[in-house]
Amino acid sequence: MKHLLKLLDWTSEDIMTVLNLADQLKYEQKHGISKKYLDGKSLGMIFEKASTRTRVSFEVGMFQLGGTALFLSSDKTQIGRGEPIQDTARVLSRYLDGIMIRTFEQKEVEDLAENGSIPIINGLTDLCHPCQVLADLMTIREYKGKLDGMKMCFIGDGNNMMNSLIVGALKTGMSISVACPEGYEPDQLVLDFAKEYGDKFEMLRSPKDAAKDADVVITDVWASMGQEQEAKKRAEAFTGYQINADVMNAAKSDAMVLHCLPAHREEEITAEVFEDHADEIFEEAENRLHAQKAVMVYLMGSTPIND
Repeated sequence: MKHLLKLLDWTSEDIMTVLNLADQLKYEQKHGISKKYLDGKSLGMIFEKASTRTRVSFEVGMFQLGGTALFLSSDKTQIGRGEPIQDTARVLSRYLDGIMIRTFEQKEVEDLAENGSIPIINGLTDLCHPCQVLADLMTIREYKGKLDGMKMCFIGDGNNMMNSLIVGALKTGMSISVACPEGYEPDQLVLDFAKEYGDKFEMLRSPKDAAKDADVVITDVWASMGQEQEAKKRAEAFTGYQINADVMNAAKSDAMVLHCLPAHREEEITAEVFEDHADEIFEEAENRLHAQKAVMVYLMGSTPIND
């Protein structure tokens, strides 16, 4: 049984299969072609972190695929009252066909997979954000026509987005440069993985150096959910780590910009750069729907694709 716990677990072939499927599902949706790949299937959605895009895209996606999505808030279930995760996994496995969880600790996602008997999808943890990065890769390929040989640049915190982008970029043939302040580097697990790819990965301190000749420049908020009390400290640490006109001048003239949203204009990105690339950013947001539908069909479906 396959899960999506982190992109480190997936092969390049897994990623490309899901991206191709996402393209197919997006085409079918845009052309009114309705195929109920998950007819009769049910997805439990556990939220220990608040969400807009994750909840709406999974819920709508399951509806479009013919299935049902159930919202499970931690403060209204036994999960939030201390029930062991192994018991939750075994019980929900008897009711559902898959679980999506958006939480803090990666271990909670891993424990669900270890103790349950249905596919588990990581909707976001402090370590990684695989569904978002699949949507990012889908968007880059839509605009650039390919991934192999492209250069990605990420500027900002070594957070779940940077971790997953490094893995996703390298596994699909891209090179990636990241710029982050000292003390805000990506997870060591990801850095060890990136060593296998030699000079296709570089970690720098200068945003302009990282953005040099980049095909796509990406950022995220400086203070992620759960880090609000550190916001002032982080704002000071990340001064100079903004995507602005100077940074974009170092990238290729046709470079695209992505942001997983929500965006804090004039912090991690200027309003000018954001609006110049708004079409790309909101296409990226839409592609969460299509990429996650592809993940669900890949993990939970039984209907042959391209039938």
